[in-house]
Amino acid sequence: MENGTTIIVKWNGQEYEIKDLQNDTTIHELKARIYEETGVRPDRQKLLNLKCKDKGLGDDQTIGMLNIKPGFKLMMMGSTEEDIAEASRVPENVSEVINDLDVEQDIEDIEVENAEIYLAKIQKRIENYKIEELNAPRENKKLLVLDIDYTLFDHRSVASSGIELMRPFLHEFLTRAYKHYDIVIWSATSMKWINEKMKLLGVTDNPNYNITFHLDYLAMITVHTSKYGLVDVKPLGVIWGKYPGYSPKNTIMFDDIRRNFIMNPGSGLRIKPFKQAHLNRDKDKELLKLADYLEAIAEVDDFQTLNHRKWKEYKNKKSHRKRPHRTEDNSQNI
Repeated sequence: MENGTTIIVKWNGQEYEIKDLQNDTTIHELKARIYEETGVRPDRQKLLNLKCKDKGLGDDQTIGMLNIKPGFKLMMMGSTEEDIAEASRVPENVSEVINDLDVEQDIEDIEVENAEIYLAKIQKRIENYKIEELNAPRENKKLLVLDIDYTLFDHRSVASSGIELMRPFLHEFLTRAYKHYDIVIWSATSMKWINEKMKLLGVTDNPNYNITFHLDYLAMITVHTSKYGLVDVKPLGVIWGKYPGYSPKNTIMFDDIRRNFIMNPGSGLRIKPFKQAHLNRDKDKELLKLADYLEAIAEVDDFQTLNHRKWKEYKNKKSHRKRPHRTEDNSQNI
């Protein structure tokens, strides 16, 4: 496997090629690659015919430990988030009821956030995960952590170019945010794909703002919750442990999946997913509204005093403030 090998994943009646796998590629990284191709999250993937030579299959084991040949066909079971959401959707003719799951989840958030076993995992990431800075953190700036898929980019729709799948007003949003916040990109995929997507979207070398660094799936940890079972999450404590200038007081994270910030629920804001780009590109203004919110709270000393679930109400209360001059959205000029 010196030059890399290809595994063919058979799922949902189709075959997907996962190329350039090396002997030291872990099962966890393989699952991240499969997620890129199929949209099935790693925690939902069941790999049926992978076996380790010496012991049971684990996410930390490597491709080199498996008895496979180039072109090996891997059988997978699993559902995408869209399929799960569709299956659980309430029919329109059913009367609306109060959903108390958020209340229950609040209690579990607190328990998970403070569990010693997960704090120990975070400490290991602080000690072992290497961050490659793209630009140095700036003094007295707050921190904005952004997901990619369905937050900044519709990664499942088909288009002739990646720009067509970019969320509207992305560059204006990042330009406005950069005035008050250092910006970090954190995706549950491999660093290779994060770098590729940022280049594709024209974020990497944009003259109007800088990205401080990227984080990939290796910076995440796995936790167990009663609601979701085993899931990979994004603990901001990894960043706070490596950069003392950032803390719960000055950090906010945007992600379309709420459980990704279960380790730091007070710092997370669930963004409306950007899907079906061709249908929604002309009417999605979520990033403009969130830019307003970021500017409105920029002078708040402690973000822990805010309830980000009510960000729209906060923005409306501050609407009397002078709205900043809109910068030209250059998303079509990349």
